[in-house]
Amino acid sequence: MKTDRCKKLSCKDQTLDPERPGRTESLDVQSSPSLLLNIALALQHVLVLSSLCALVVDTLIQEADKDRIVASVLFYSGVSTLLQSWIGSRLPLILAPSLDFLIPALALLSSQPGTAVACRGQCTDPEEPVAPAHPIRELRGMAVVAGLVQLSVGSTGLAGFALGHCGPLVLAPLLCILGFSIYREAALFCSDHWGMAALAVVLLVILSQHLHYFLRLSVFSICKRLSVLLSVMVTCAVCAALVHWGHVHLNSVTHMLSAKRNATFIQSRTGPHSSDFVFPNDSVPWLDFPLPEPALPLLSGRSVAAGVAGGLSASISSPAVYVVAARLLKAAVPPAHACNRGLCVDGLGSALSGLMGAPVGLCSSVPNACVIGLSQSGSRSTVQLAGVLLFILGVSPQLAQVLCSVPLAIHGAVLGVTYTLTVATGITYFQHADVDSGRNIFNIGFTVFMSLALPRWFRLHSAFIQTGVPSADVFLQSLLTLPVFFVGVLAFLLEHTVSGTLPERGLVRHEGSMKIVSLADQQQGYSCSPDAVYDPPPPVRKVLDLRVLRTVPLCACRSPPVEEVVVTVPEMSSLLPDKDAGVSSG
Repeated sequence: MKTDRCKKLSCKDQTLDPERPGRTESLDVQSSPSLLLNIALALQHVLVLSSLCALVVDTLIQEADKDRIVASVLFYSGVSTLLQSWIGSRLPLILAPSLDFLIPALALLSSQPGTAVACRGQCTDPEEPVAPAHPIRELRGMAVVAGLVQLSVGSTGLAGFALGHCGPLVLAPLLCILGFSIYREAALFCSDHWGMAALAVVLLVILSQHLHYFLRLSVFSICKRLSVLLSVMVTCAVCAALVHWGHVHLNSVTHMLSAKRNATFIQSRTGPHSSDFVFPNDSVPWLDFPLPEPALPLLSGRSVAAGVAGGLSASISSPAVYVVAARLLKAAVPPAHACNRGLCVDGLGSALSGLMGAPVGLCSSVPNACVIGLSQSGSRSTVQLAGVLLFILGVSPQLAQVLCSVPLAIHGAVLGVTYTLTVATGITYFQHADVDSGRNIFNIGFTVFMSLALPRWFRLHSAFIQTGVPSADVFLQSLLTLPVFFVGVLAFLLEHTVSGTLPERGLVRHEGSMKIVSLADQQQGYSCSPDAVYDPPPPVRKVLDLRVLRTVPLCACRSPPVEEVVVTVPEMSSLLPDKDAGVSSG
């Protein structure tokens, strides 16, 4: 007979216990908070996503019609988020632009003739530039190619296979570097006004970590769940009051989107308080559906090279984000089929956004995954509601502009605090390996140092790579300045080429199947059933089980069949004397 699947464990939403004020239970992915709390949690995810959107879109786009581009990015982020929660990895994740696409895009823009070198604050003032013919179309082509790379890695099963062979000594440096990769950009945003950034950070830390310790009242558990939202709202109110009284001058994404410039965002800064805080204006339409662009994406050699580099980096960072979300949810590590499905949806989102007009690709958002740990709320319905809100913002540029009016210093504070949870999650994996081993000390130190030093050097010396082929230059410049790609490749190679025992590497051989598994998976107590978290809904399972899809192209996205176990009577039972028979004979 077939064994039943594991029962879905219910992680009910519980308030803080006054006797144990430091403990809250995460919501199960299938449970739903109350309507008002769910809306507030979804809005919190949208605010966190807006920080990434402010970083990526504003750094790249130099066109006058930026409001529509920002709205289209939000629209396709919402659509892709809904697909991810339904047919993808099923984890409560938001899809958004990331550094995996920003760095190759900057390498692509810097290679265009007549364009100012986009070197993220490390170059001198250029001469009068000549605007390139099709920068947006090339960026769209890069997004399409990156999506195809993500889709290929997911559909062929490479993502799930690689994640299954990543032990603690691969995941630990990968997650640490993934968290450290944003520190320069977060500090740049905070430098717009360090006072407001410090206020937002202090409020976020107090609401999420300290308030319930001081007060020890269950009514204040809502402050922990909505720590990011409340911190942003309070800091925005303080900023609005100070700006109204004329005491401070702040930059916002709204001001940047309304500015016409030929230089990059970093080069256009004339000082830490160079412009006034600008509130939304009435010239932006309330309703504007993001229709497909009449011009197709431009697939030049440079855009293809940048897209391949961005797709490879996103194929490494997205499974890492799945691991972070699962760790914070106290769920099992994503199985291969869930990881492959999730990366396929990431690729579909990137390709769709590039085809329809958005100039950036999409992958799983790191800060939104870390919000699960800050808020102790991981409901799938919250993420789905956030996807609906992003969809509404995408069709209403006026509402998107209201979201973009958040000062840049607050965006920097949100990015700085949320990314720290990724670093901390990576550090927790060190406990499962032998940290006193000379092998492990070398592997960790070499991987982390090289992943920070080499991308920094290649970023500062962009003219070092000159092969004579522009597409090859863009490809190498993109890969060699992506720290996540560096750390993923180095950690994986050293882990599987330097000899070491299984306990030394944080691995153990399963007694039943003799399969090598991570000690992190064995020692972590799961609060939710793996089937409840990762299994797709029944209609999707029926589609994946179709005969035509069992081999190609989605064979790696199917759940493994349930093993059949035949229950037999133990052989020794027949050798034991029958108790009743013995009694009757006596």
